[in-house]
Amino acid sequence: MDSPTSAGDSSTARIVARSSMMESIRACGLSGLAGVRIDKEDLRRRLLMPEYLRLAMLDSIRKKEVDGGDQHFRLHGSDDVPCPESPMVVFINPRSGGRYGPVLKERLQQLISEEQVFDLHDVKPHEFVRYGLACLEKWANNGDLCAKETRQNIRVVVAGGDGTVGWVLGCLGELHQKGREPVPPVSVIPLGTGNDLSRSFGWGGSFPFAWKSAIKRTLHRATTGPIFRLDRCSWHVVLQMPGGEVVDPPHSLKATEECSLDQTLEIDGDVPDKVNYYEGVFYNYFSIGMDAQVAYGFHHLRNEKPYLAQGPITNKIIYSGYSCTQGWFLTPCMSDPSLRGLKNILRMHVRRVNCSEWEQIPIPKSVRAIVALNLHNYGSGRNPWGNLKPEYLERRGFVEAHADDGLLEIFGLKQGWHASFVMVELISAKHIAQAASIRLELRGGEWEDAFMQMDGEPWKQPMNKEYSTFVEIKRVPFQSLMISGE
Repeated sequence: MDSPTSAGDSSTARIVARSSMMESIRACGLSGLAGVRIDKEDLRRRLLMPEYLRLAMLDSIRKKEVDGGDQHFRLHGSDDVPCPESPMVVFINPRSGGRYGPVLKERLQQLISEEQVFDLHDVKPHEFVRYGLACLEKWANNGDLCAKETRQNIRVVVAGGDGTVGWVLGCLGELHQKGREPVPPVSVIPLGTGNDLSRSFGWGGSFPFAWKSAIKRTLHRATTGPIFRLDRCSWHVVLQMPGGEVVDPPHSLKATEECSLDQTLEIDGDVPDKVNYYEGVFYNYFSIGMDAQVAYGFHHLRNEKPYLAQGPITNKIIYSGYSCTQGWFLTPCMSDPSLRGLKNILRMHVRRVNCSEWEQIPIPKSVRAIVALNLHNYGSGRNPWGNLKPEYLERRGFVEAHADDGLLEIFGLKQGWHASFVMVELISAKHIAQAASIRLELRGGEWEDAFMQMDGEPWKQPMNKEYSTFVEIKRVPFQSLMISGE
């Protein structure tokens, strides 16, 4: 039987492996060290906002009032105050990056200012949007030229993993929805385990060894890098569940009362009297099944025992070991046969590109995890979909995958051994479909919970034996902006 991957597979696999290795080396700061020296004071002048603006924004955020910082404008004003060329704020997740989180935060505060570096434990991205930026907008409308120029030019750096990046991007997307342009562009300091979003946008795959000099280079690139829109890379998720609520949902998933499922696909069966809705946005991938269960367990293990999280490499070792304890590798020995595959609880419909009709797609019997992938970086820079031969694409009714094609590549992972071979790029994943929209229907049966994740942020989804839970995914033109790190 012909392999679905493209011609020259063995050489391609070697090239991919070599490129992945070189990317890892570059990401660790061992490449590109020789370059233009970045002057610390010059960098600070370009990033530092005037003191009265910094304090006004911070007070507005702390008081959760747009008017919370007005006294700083009345006291200081903006006469003859120089405006920074590239005003910048940083969101840092101190739990990411192992032991480097706190020292990185201190370093960033030294390079910019304490008021422009936000610890996500203290300041949430939506608070910055609703109060900090709103404070600048208010005084820009009142004639403060420096506030106006700062609001126009402000950029955001996110120091964290994929979930943190997606969280900030989603909150900034609120500006576009409410007509509060421009939306600040975002750059990334990769502090997570996988850092697939960071890789996709050219910011590397891991926290560099030579981090002190790397931080200056990152801030410099964040001020000069080209900006591109993510209007073809944003995917909206609506979750409808019978009563109850999601316990400890990720930041990217919010309860709402204003959502509904696509009415062109009728629900088969009864609908409970009480229905709860959640919505969110992802940029890279959504998954359900064993991979999300492993991610969920790893996140909780790391939160309970933070001393284990000493950095990306340590995290990956612990992650791999933890996955072996969850039954993915020993399914026949550890699980009831009726619970092995997603086929037992899941029904999937997709809508293909330029098509208004929904089509039911059978779930392969052996699949224990299903992933809908957009940017072709999954599991620390891997591409499980693979580079497929033209004849295989034609036979399956697929098209060549591109990040901006408005399609999600849907693939499955079987047992842990299959997933392991996929992750080292020896084989491709189980190809299921390409879709412009997806609807998943889950019914509990003997399952009490299912596990899901968006861009590396997992949650446990309660199941119901009598009524279905629905997840619907559609592309939406959220005008989020990214700064290219390449």
